[in-house]
Amino acid sequence: MDSNDAAQAFAALGQETRLDLLRALLGAGPNGIAAGEMAARLGVPSSTLSFHLRALDQAGLVAATRQGRNLIYAAQVDRLRAVLAFLADGCCDGDPARCGDLHRILEPHKETARMTPATFNVLFLCTRNSARSIMAEAILNDIGAGRFRAFSAGSDPLPTGPLPGVLAQLKGLGHDVSGLRSKSWDAFTGPDAPRMDFVIALCDVLNVQACPDFEGTHVTAAWPLPDPAKFSGSDTERATLMNELYAALHRRLGIFTSLPFGTLDRMALKARIDELAQPLAAAARA
Repeated sequence: MDSNDAAQAFAALGQETRLDLLRALLGAGPNGIAAGEMAARLGVPSSTLSFHLRALDQAGLVAATRQGRNLIYAAQVDRLRAVLAFLADGCCDGDPARCGDLHRILEPHKETARMTPATFNVLFLCTRNSARSIMAEAILNDIGAGRFRAFSAGSDPLPTGPLPGVLAQLKGLGHDVSGLRSKSWDAFTGPDAPRMDFVIALCDVLNVQACPDFEGTHVTAAWPLPDPAKFSGSDTERATLMNELYAALHRRLGIFTSLPFGTLDRMALKARIDELAQPLAAAARA
């Protein structure tokens, strides 16, 4: 970081409301806070909040990603650390470790570390866990080539299991269906549950407030897809819909597995995954 960059960051922070905003975002961690929630929490009018967020964004201290109709803001800890490192560069004759505990804030933090585990755990959600999420689980476990371990669950799993035809379709396409079943997302919220790196909701109508907090989740996203259980067309039309759902998931997951996970921070990675909810032609160009 050079002097101009540092001066821009300090200028953006030279206002009380912006300091309060940044402190609130740092407290929220990597999941960030919706702009509307921040306005209510700080008692700041939305127009005023937008003005201050824009200044922090231009200085690189915060970043936003879209989740449905909401903009979710998160602090850019790497950028803030760079500003502090600029100040401490000449500390104690170039040895910041001699300056008390100052060196601790300059060490890499787990919230902004790049994602480089040997295997990523991915949980797919839809209400009944009977078609879309089951398909996604099967596809990712096959094309993930050992780098991804996929799971699926729902808020109200279908007692009779996956919809008729789903397992037959997957088996006919060469997938192992022996472990596929409809199950509650409660199985992934306890202390013994596997830690999820990604949670992706596939519901066509997503009720974010109904989703549980999956402890330690690194990135959440929504890829709304039509629910085949609500489809009332002919058998031929239903088969067409199922094939289209499978193809859409396969293309999205193919792009997902090819993302440069080791070079993207959490917010950049979330933005790339959110793009996959858009038309796939646009996502493929990203």
